[in-house]
Order: sequence, then C-alpha cells, then structure tokens
Amino acid sequence: MLAISKNVVKIVAGLTPMSRRAGCPAPRFCASTAKIKGVHSHTHQGTTASALRWSVGATIVFVAIEVFAGIRAHSLALVSDAGHNATDSLALLLAWIANYLESKPANEIKTYGYQRAGVLAAFVNALTLIALAAWIFYESAQRLRQPEQVHQGVMIGVALLGLLLNVAIMWVLRSARQKDINVRSAFTHMLGDALGSIGIIVGAIVIAYTGWVQVDPLLSILIGVLIIWTAWDIIHESLNILLEGLPRGIALQDVIGSMRRVEGVMDVHDLHIWSLGSRTHALSCHVLIADVPPSESDGILRRLNGVLDREFHISHTTVQFEHLSCAISGNGCVIPVDAGHDLEDHHHHH
Repeated sequence: MLAISKNVVKIVAGLTPMSRRAGCPAPRFCASTAKIKGVHSHTHQGTTASALRWSVGATIVFVAIEVFAGIRAHSLALVSDAGHNATDSLALLLAWIANYLESKPANEIKTYGYQRAGVLAAFVNALTLIALAAWIFYESAQRLRQPEQVHQGVMIGVALLGLLLNVAIMWVLRSARQKDINVRSAFTHMLGDALGSIGIIVGAIVIAYTGWVQVDPLLSILIGVLIIWTAWDIIHESLNILLEGLPRGIALQDVIGSMRRVEGVMDVHDLHIWSLGSRTHALSCHVLIADVPPSESDGILRRLNGVLDREFHISHTTVQFEHLSCAISGNGCVIPVDAGHDLEDHHHHH
C-alpha cells in the first residue's frame, strides 16, 4: 500500500499548525506568500507606545485624586469609579508592555513572534474588570442598607475632571484601536469611565435637588453593569483568538467558496483559519488539483493567495496540493482527537 503523501505536491507558504517549528521547506514560495502584513511601522508603534505611556501616568494621578475626593465626599460612586480607573491604569500599563512585546521580531523559539502578547493583556484586563464589578455590587448593597450623605459639589467637580481625562485618552488612542484588540481593550476601559463620570454628574445633580442619597449606590450598580458590558466583548474575542477560533468577520463557507472559484482548483478541504494576533490571520488547507507538474501548480497557488489576501486579508498561508482525494484515505484529512494518538498520526495512508 502506497501512502498518499507520495502522490501529494506540498507547496508551503508558512508553517503548518501541526509543525510550526519546522521552518519553511519551500523558501521561494515562503518569500512571496508568508508575509505577515499586520505589523505596524516603527513610527506608528512609537506613537502608540507614547500615547499609552502618557495615559498611564495621567490615570494614576487621577485615581489618587478620586480616592481622596470620594472618601471626603462619602461617595461610593466616586470610590467605585476610582477602582474602575485603577484597573484602567493597569489596563493601559499592560497594553503598553504588550505593545513593546508585539514589536519584537520572531526567533527560533517564538516562530510567530510575540503577536499574542496583546491578546493576553486584553484578556487579563477584562478579567480584572469583572472582579471589580463584583466588588462594586457588594459595596453598593451595603450602602443601600446604610445610606450616607454625600457632597454633591465634590462629586460633580471630580467627575468632570475624570470625563475630560477619559475623553483625552480616547482621542489619542482612537486610530490604533481599530486594528489592535489590546489597544481597543484600553480604549473600552476609557469609554466605560467616561460614561460612568457622566452618570456621577447626573446623580449628584439629582441628590442636590431631591436629597435622595440612595442614588449614589444605585449609580455604583449601574457603573458595575457598565463595566461587565465593556469587558464581555473583549473576553469573547480574546478567548476566540487564544483558542484559535475563526477570526471575527470571516465565514468559513465564504472562504471555501472563493477558493473553489479559483481556476485550477477542484476542491478545498481540511481548512483551518486562525489569528496569530489581533491583526494577523493565518490559514492552512488541502486543495485538490489535477495531476500537473509543480511549475504549473505555482500559478494556482499565486491565484489562491491573491484571493485570500484581497477578499479576507489572510496573507500567512499553508496550502497543500493533492491530486487524489482524501476520501480514499483510511482516516481522511482530519486531525485526530483521540488523546492516545501522537501528532505523528496525522498521516494519509491507503
């Protein structure tokens, strides 16, 4: 019995998911198709790093002011918002560190570089937000049972200062957030704080005119709900990247359909698409073609990579050409899920 691998032409434009440390067995193809385009220029990285560094310092100073003012004003809403801002400073610090790590090149150990450092930072940031929300809910319940008088003037003044700070930080991060989940996590923190500051201002005005001090813990509960809302999307997307799920905005059947329409492609199967980081996507698949020499299959490969890059922004690909269907294989073209199987069991026998 001959192995299908003898009848398979492998044209690799990167590292396969099962052998990412193996290097590139086809350098002339790797040079043209394994470009990772999501990496920003040094100038852009420097601008983002500078903005994050400035934001960390400003947020830490404001946290100290807000804690002092919240204690003096007996306002749980201000203290809760100070806690939120404290996690924001941590979020910005992690984003800054991750931004530095992401700029480091790949090496023999980290063959993909440090692109997921930002994703890990975003995930940790979101978890800290959930923990903070739990603390706020507990303190709010205590304050509802034992209300305290608050100083509305202090609440309004500090909340206005916080609102200005949050808007300023959001402004400097506005462009980088579109392409980086790490920066978007920090931006979302700031948005939540800005909305919280607006709520505190409104609550202080209500207390001043009605004397209803329960507004303060109720505002804290709303801030807690807002925190969870801002954290959920980050947790969902970062977990999807860490678990190598299908990138957001890409439908598997759409990719298969576009690849099958490429001239020379008979079928596409064993397709895997995942994200290396928040900006870079990778793909591996088996493509069934006619029994043609490698020089002729090169044109098919180039057309496939052109479609993937143009329509789905996938530029890091691993394409395995076959002229015999996996259907005649003993186990097909699927990754074994049996825990007792080694990675080497991913063969094609018949």
